[in-house]
Amino acid sequence: MKKIIVLFVLTLISINSLYAESILHSFNLKNKTVDFHAHPVTQEFRDGIKTLKIDVIKEDGFPMPEWSVEAHKEFMAEAKIDYTVLSPATPHVYNGDNKKAREVARKVNQSIAKVCRENPDSFCFVACVPLPDVKGAIEETKYAMDKLGAVGVKLSTNNYGVYLGDKSFEPLMAELNARKALVILHPARARERPENVVTGKVAAIYEYPADTTRAVINMMANKVMTRYPNITFVVPHIGSFLPYMLQRFNGVVGVLADRGMMEPVDIHEEFKNLYFDIAGDPEPVALDILLMVTDVDHVVYGSDFPYVAGKAVIAKKRHFENNEKYKPLIDSIYRKNAVKLLENK
Repeated sequence: MKKIIVLFVLTLISINSLYAESILHSFNLKNKTVDFHAHPVTQEFRDGIKTLKIDVIKEDGFPMPEWSVEAHKEFMAEAKIDYTVLSPATPHVYNGDNKKAREVARKVNQSIAKVCRENPDSFCFVACVPLPDVKGAIEETKYAMDKLGAVGVKLSTNNYGVYLGDKSFEPLMAELNARKALVILHPARARERPENVVTGKVAAIYEYPADTTRAVINMMANKVMTRYPNITFVVPHIGSFLPYMLQRFNGVVGVLADRGMMEPVDIHEEFKNLYFDIAGDPEPVALDILLMVTDVDHVVYGSDFPYVAGKAVIAKKRHFENNEKYKPLIDSIYRKNAVKLLENK
């Protein structure tokens, strides 16, 4: 009986390992359009947010959209998107209770892995982790990448008020660097913000791009990108406010460093290896502004489905593709850069 149990356990381990290996090495993305910004709102995610007692409206300012695998694949077919890197949706799966957050993250990741396992020609995924619980985040990273086949993780810009770049996150960054992980950033609302203005009500208007900018600036100030060069970071929403802030931050850092108020930072060295998705409204000006501070080889496609309705995404995508100015860039943004980001994952 003991031999049978041991054989059964070894078989399960073997199956898990083979599954993870198959996801990590099954990419054949040449000439395929890849979406780096889309969210699977699985039932496990909905249930997990309820378990954590997170108020979605208070957190994001709008309800979770409906989602199903079938609807997502129909959208992809109509939008002419061949492959999608799924990333867990908002709100971030943490409420101050480490144990519950770990359990929710595990169930959410398992549910998304199941979607990818059953649709390997359409989806892969990055996992959610229960930050700021660093130990739990490392454990979930190992499990998701080794057992579920995740190609990396989604990191929230702030995690219960603790921002990316914080020194407490160093062990997680080291783990992700060792794994050469893909890290897709996603904004969250700042824990403290004015509520008596429209920007404080619906996060997508201002708080999301502001918090993305705040987090990446903190990462640059703490030299995250140069100290962990093997991590591939994808910044959402056409760089948010970073194209404007880059020059301003560079100037202020110089002044502060001269006065001994902070360590000198090579801002451009930190910035140059970041990647950016074009979820949102790349036309008429946002992509042009982004390309003033990075090159097209660091830009990838993003739809933000289902938080942006499929019809709206498709209309924007077709308009973008018909813009003569951007036609020479499309192959890089839709396809070539995706292969570069995913081929070794």
